[in-house]
Amino acid sequence: MLRRRQAEPAVHDRSPVPVRAVRGGAGRTLRVSERPPHAGTLGQFSWALFEWARNPFYILIVIYIFGPYFSTEVIGDPVRGQEIWGYINGFAGAATACLAPFLGAIADKVGRRKPWIGAFVTMMFPAILLLWLAVPGEAGLGIVTVAVALTVSAIGFAFTEVFHNAMLPSVVPYQRLGTVSGWGLALGNGGALIILVAMLYAFALPASGVLPWDWLPDQVLFGLDTATFEQDRIAAPISAVWLVVFAVPLFLFTPDQAGTGLRAGEAVRQGLADVRRTIVRVRAYRNIALYLLARMLFNDGKVAIMTFAMIYASGVFGWGGAERLLVGVFLTVFAIAGGFVGGWLDDIVGSKKAIVFTIAGNVVALLAAVSITPTTIFFIEFEGLGAPVWDFAFFQTLPEIVYLLISILFALFITSAYANSRTMLARIAPQAEMTKFFGLYALSGQVTAFVAPIMVAFFTGFFESQRVGFGSILILLLAGVVMMAFVKEERAEPVFEDRVAETGRQPC
Repeated sequence: MLRRRQAEPAVHDRSPVPVRAVRGGAGRTLRVSERPPHAGTLGQFSWALFEWARNPFYILIVIYIFGPYFSTEVIGDPVRGQEIWGYINGFAGAATACLAPFLGAIADKVGRRKPWIGAFVTMMFPAILLLWLAVPGEAGLGIVTVAVALTVSAIGFAFTEVFHNAMLPSVVPYQRLGTVSGWGLALGNGGALIILVAMLYAFALPASGVLPWDWLPDQVLFGLDTATFEQDRIAAPISAVWLVVFAVPLFLFTPDQAGTGLRAGEAVRQGLADVRRTIVRVRAYRNIALYLLARMLFNDGKVAIMTFAMIYASGVFGWGGAERLLVGVFLTVFAIAGGFVGGWLDDIVGSKKAIVFTIAGNVVALLAAVSITPTTIFFIEFEGLGAPVWDFAFFQTLPEIVYLLISILFALFITSAYANSRTMLARIAPQAEMTKFFGLYALSGQVTAFVAPIMVAFFTGFFESQRVGFGSILILLLAGVVMMAFVKEERAEPVFEDRVAETGRQPC
């Protein structure tokens, strides 16, 4: 007969706030508030505003401005540039994957999160600012220096998200988690839209010199030198300053959870033990394990589309900052709409079918995107495709317009799939272990983040083709869709150990 494991004595406290026992170093048992006082409206808003602070880095540096500029102008060869950009992002993803389990464990165990957020913001600021010096030619930063700055920035971006998300349960009551989380998403998208429009008005459109609109500045603001692409490089200092300025309210007005007293090493040890236990236990949930694997594949594909779509367009169509920012404005609006589309699909057909539909939509859209060149549409060559089809100064040819429409599909499908993916896990994970599985869900989104960019880089370099490199993302999307066929949309029953925890019994 197996002996029942003796339960640890409860920690008693006369305080109305529940406390829990946390094992500290040297055998100490620490009493930690399990439900600290929640933030007021200002504190909750300040938490959400941090998304507004973070987003410009990804929007301006990774997607629309610096990445394509680096690929086409700094490297000087769109094919080679796409390859190098892929390896840089792959290296950053690999570094993030290596650190994610350790820092995730710290986020779970140390209690206080704001010092870590402050450390990563401090790390990001000079790294992003340094990108201003990435000038084409020998006068600028070397490729290795740019790669290091981008890697440091990307790591900081990833882990500000980890610790920022970990703050949420202590900032708001359980019943308002969705509302305040929604504030963050809305502010992030709103901030992206505002900064894209501002960049268009102040820098990109005046630099293009092709629009005779009276309300536009006659010259690029602040006297920036277009000969050295300062209108593109300005994205770096703007992103850095924006991050620091709008992060301040979080530190001033949002209360942090009380510290547990654990040292970082002990927190890592306990946190990694929790991760190992969760991974071992997920083996008992075959359906959830299959879903997390499928999601890792198609999520990597979605992120890669966002990372490389404008680099591909810049190389194939010669799009400059004005075109890319205009696309960014369009896509941000449609991305907001995509969230509503995803929710509607989820309600109508269920999470699994909604995911399959949106990922399949991305497959079709990506296949269509790589079929387009200045002389071909859907892999068919037509005469006269380079002729202007309207008088507007941008997107003048039919292939460019078709690619723009396909990019709108990307925005709709990617945002929809993001919403459906979270809902799917909420539908299939056992209620008693929802928090653990969402932690594993977040971790799974980081540990393979290097696969897609390295794959794009490899195929781009091996075939010396932007089209083949960008199109290789289809492998991940298709693999994810195929694996989803084996996932069932049904709630998992708690395994035996859960019942043991509920009843306190052990078998004989």
